[in-house]
Amino acid sequence: MGRAEERQARQRGARRAARGRPSGGGKPRRTGIRRFFTWKKMLGTFFGFVLLGMLGFVVLYLVVDIPEGNALAKKQSNVYKYSDGKIIARTGDVNREIVDLDKVPEDVQKTFVAAENKSFYKDEGVDFKGTARGVLNTVTGKGKQGGSTITQQYVKNYYLSQEQTVSRKLKELVVSLKVDREKSKDDILAGYINTSYYGRGAYGIQAAAQAYYGVDAKDLEVEEGAYLAALLQAPSQYDWAVASPTGRKLVKQRWNYVLDNMVEEGWLDSGKRAGLTFAKPDDPKAPPGREGQIGYLVEEAKQEILRNSDLTEAEFEAGGYTVTLNIDPEKQKQLEEAVDKKLNDRLDRKDNKADARVQAGAASVDPRNGKVLAMYGGEDYVKHYTNNATRRDYQAASTFKPLILAAALEHGATTQDGKPITAGTVYDGTSERPVRGSDVGFAPPNEDGVDYGPVTVQKAMNKSVNSVFAQMGVDVGMPEVMEMAGKLGMNVKGLPAVPAQTLGSMGASPLEMAGVYATLDNHGKKVTPALVASVEHKDRTVDLPDPIGDQVVKRGTADSLTSVLTGVVDDGTGSAVRNPAQDVAGKTGTSDDNKSAWFTGYTPKLVTSVGLFGEGAPGTPEKNKQVSMKGAGGRARVDGGSFPADIWAAYTFEAMGSPSEFDLDTDMGAAVAPPPEPTTKAPKAPTTEPTEPEDDPTTKPPSETPTTKPPSDDPTTRPPSEDPTTKPPTTEPGPSDTAEEPDDPDRLPGRD
Repeated sequence: MGRAEERQARQRGARRAARGRPSGGGKPRRTGIRRFFTWKKMLGTFFGFVLLGMLGFVVLYLVVDIPEGNALAKKQSNVYKYSDGKIIARTGDVNREIVDLDKVPEDVQKTFVAAENKSFYKDEGVDFKGTARGVLNTVTGKGKQGGSTITQQYVKNYYLSQEQTVSRKLKELVVSLKVDREKSKDDILAGYINTSYYGRGAYGIQAAAQAYYGVDAKDLEVEEGAYLAALLQAPSQYDWAVASPTGRKLVKQRWNYVLDNMVEEGWLDSGKRAGLTFAKPDDPKAPPGREGQIGYLVEEAKQEILRNSDLTEAEFEAGGYTVTLNIDPEKQKQLEEAVDKKLNDRLDRKDNKADARVQAGAASVDPRNGKVLAMYGGEDYVKHYTNNATRRDYQAASTFKPLILAAALEHGATTQDGKPITAGTVYDGTSERPVRGSDVGFAPPNEDGVDYGPVTVQKAMNKSVNSVFAQMGVDVGMPEVMEMAGKLGMNVKGLPAVPAQTLGSMGASPLEMAGVYATLDNHGKKVTPALVASVEHKDRTVDLPDPIGDQVVKRGTADSLTSVLTGVVDDGTGSAVRNPAQDVAGKTGTSDDNKSAWFTGYTPKLVTSVGLFGEGAPGTPEKNKQVSMKGAGGRARVDGGSFPADIWAAYTFEAMGSPSEFDLDTDMGAAVAPPPEPTTKAPKAPTTEPTEPEDDPTTKPPSETPTTKPPSDDPTTRPPSEDPTTKPPTTEPGPSDTAEEPDDPDRLPGRD
């Protein structure tokens, strides 16, 4: 080897040494943690775990036997109690009648397979992927996870419990495999449809067929079976009679999903499928022992528990729960008596069509702790299943107006010409005056077309002047107004932020509005009404949220609203509840065409919302439709200042205890000092004949001090001091309230 070759060899050796490679050309030694993580070791470890898992499952399969069926043996009652411990009701008698599978039409059988487990007739009884996902979610605390086969669901319903634990899920897997080997698919399917819970207290397909369609299981049509099969996913949410618009949409989607799967599997002819229409179920019938208000209280308590816990309806209906309500039995009795005395006793529902249309609902809340102390759901749960205290399908009307002012105060909003909006701000109260600054033409009329001219916000609230609050909503910004409504407790999700919302065109319930006004009464700290005080069970803990939440609006905003709303009572549409011995704030409301009428009011210790709703009577073509209440009780019009205010006063002044005063942190509103009235020109002579005022039963001119005489039981004996059909003095409109009229403004019928 020459010198040049030797030099090259030495250079190659040096480079190998620099790279840490042995000069003999062997592989470098692994150091540190890399010694333990080679691909061979990792693969070996993985297969070792798989082998151990398989061995463990084999052992589990050998030691776990199919247990005795225990669903009926574990069935218990749920007990509901008043706040004083007195029992309201017991529920839980098993409404189930086992039927053989051959008593269920074959196409109805297939609806359940199509809904839950299309591979049912081919699989081994388990879904390993779904079970693994469920175990993982249970271990990581991510909650319940679907994906079980029909066999697994039957095993859980009949042999095991509803608890969500890893051991139960693994046991379910093993028992399902054994059941699938020992029982026929028909036996498993029969067990599944006979043990499942369908809602309305119905266990099993026979009870469900009667509860929803009034027929035996053998007489079900395929479209009815598809609804019952769809229902199993969420019985309460999908019950057509009480479902929200979203719930109805979802159950229709699932109904279509079931039938489409049947066509796909060859179980239903596509031509027949095309001709099927959604099978709306019958109205539910109240079970025995739920007469009067009991059914409303029990059902709403159950729904509140399901909304606020991780319990499923099937788990809750399995029984063993003691539910204590916040309902005060004495106040409950007082509320029922007030509705009877001031409304029901004055109506002839049997022989008077207008009277038969009136439905009443009310809810009373303690603003200091959020407890629902009394609730009136309707004349009788057995006669009228829908709870009028919690229904949200009627307009809130002018009870929404305070929320517009709340948004203005909270955001420091100004008028079109830059003036801060307060109780003393002057607006143009001319009826049908087009609003300024809106992309949407809007010119709402005032009640009876009354022109108020320049008017303060305080008086506009007292008299419920639509034109003022329509303009204020635009001045504040409708997105901000709707945001405020949501903060205070109204469900405004998905509603457009348009000027028409200023007239309360969204739906609301008396319980919801009681919560909104309770938040104002509680100085801006959120109050979510709670019907249920506690839920106890020997095997599990059910935690419920605190009814008192965070500060959602500033105290100054809330207190200013309370101050302004005292003016509605002292010198406005709510004068029927005026009481010299007690501070009262509140607001009336009467919706378009008199389909709803409201009074929501409060004292420092009690908030109560009363709503009347026009609903088509049973046995008439207008059944369950929203209809006008005009003519009911002998009145040309049922407004918020009539029956609702009378009920409110009769209940509140009996139930409130000792008189109390508002503790307000504000410098505005009627409770502090009424703002000066705008200067006006000499009044013109009335141009129309006086007619009955709808929602303005004031008993004195604004300049007079409040009367010291308590309100009469019969509002018809109180002579009105103002004639709303007589136009007030003509004035020059202020600069913030003038506008050019749009070419084609939207014009809505008048509301109060």
